[in-house]
Amino acid sequence: MKFYNRENELKVLSESERLSHKHSCMTFIVGRRRVGKTRLIKEAYKDKNLLYLFVSKKSESLLCDEYTRLISEKLGKKVIGKLSNFKEVFEYILSLGESEQINVAIDEFQEIYNINPSIFSDIQNLWDTYKYKSKINIIFSGSIYSLMSKIFENSKEPLYGRADKKIVLGGFDVQTLKSIYRDFSKEFNPFDFIAFYAITGGIPKYVELLCNETTLKFDSMLDYIFSEGSFFLSEGKDILVDEFGKDYHIYFSILSLISESKTSRSEMESILGKSIGGYLEKLEKDFQIIKRRLPVFSKPNTKNIKYYVNDNFLRFWFAFIYKNITALEIKNYEYVKDYVKKNFSVFLGQILEKYFKEKLAISGKYSYIGSYWDRKSENEIDIVALNELEKKALIAEVKINEEKINTNLLKKKSEILFNYLKGYEIEYRNFSMDEV
Repeated sequence: MKFYNRENELKVLSESERLSHKHSCMTFIVGRRRVGKTRLIKEAYKDKNLLYLFVSKKSESLLCDEYTRLISEKLGKKVIGKLSNFKEVFEYILSLGESEQINVAIDEFQEIYNINPSIFSDIQNLWDTYKYKSKINIIFSGSIYSLMSKIFENSKEPLYGRADKKIVLGGFDVQTLKSIYRDFSKEFNPFDFIAFYAITGGIPKYVELLCNETTLKFDSMLDYIFSEGSFFLSEGKDILVDEFGKDYHIYFSILSLISESKTSRSEMESILGKSIGGYLEKLEKDFQIIKRRLPVFSKPNTKNIKYYVNDNFLRFWFAFIYKNITALEIKNYEYVKDYVKKNFSVFLGQILEKYFKEKLAISGKYSYIGSYWDRKSENEIDIVALNELEKKALIAEVKINEEKINTNLLKKKSEILFNYLKGYEIEYRNFSMDEV
């Protein structure tokens, strides 16, 4: 698949390379697995000489042997003696940068925590020594949010404040995903496209697999996902177990409930029979897998909070794969596909709302985009978008089937917001599959 989008990220990496011709520059990239961090780095420096080092789960000495060979091959530098530890490798690279500019990428950098955590202090000392006399453009890339955030953004850690630039890499935006869909599909079908968006969330690896292996029709995508040897079936567990560690069962239970629209803390705690405040905080702040939603115009200390899984694929995985793990273990794929088809419209309603919010955000017309619901979650308004500068408000209803939209009811429900929208020009909109 060709390389799509990422113009902003490429610009950051290009600027890092430019700055490194004056003095060393450090950038760190964080993004969940399969999001295309490695592809981005290699695309950014495809016309440059790049020393790419991957931190695999090996001993420090074996990794250093591998890195020594790569330094020799990629940079044409014969290493005299043996580089037996990370400190020696890192110092050798920085010393080479005293005489020439070098681009270096260290992928899955957070894995060093499991090999030799003391290296972070060594890197700090070496970086402080060489930064302004060396010309190294170094990119540290990692897929575990909690560890990468700790390494570079925790004030108690050695590398805090050392990075010059940061990239948080997410999935393709809805415009890019639509372009990809049109490139690989014979015709644009709104339902199939939203299903494609709902399943992949724009994550490049999933997008590439479905584009290369299916017709991008809903049934075709399900046939591929729910089949013998499918990459997707274990994917949720594969990418999250390392993040969550020994408590992953608790986190999985919470994510499963949120994916089933059990979105309030009290509702989840009543089902699980335990307090989950600490787990929700980690899921939101450390792992960045869920987000909290407050009703528009609510006070910051309100308890009227809902949570949602921000990653479309993980939402799909917990709602349909994890939910049916027993049937999948006995390879009853037809049963699970029937379950998905029966329940997909409810799932898609939530996804469609997220899609239109992303689309409105890309338009650049609004300073705030959210929703409204009362304490009983009865009087709900799907989208409330504000342009606070121009005093304009958009209030919208989202339905899969346009025939179910009731504009008069929407206007009636919106009256509760009028006290907050004094002086605003209000526009009412209906969003459905026809608007995709």
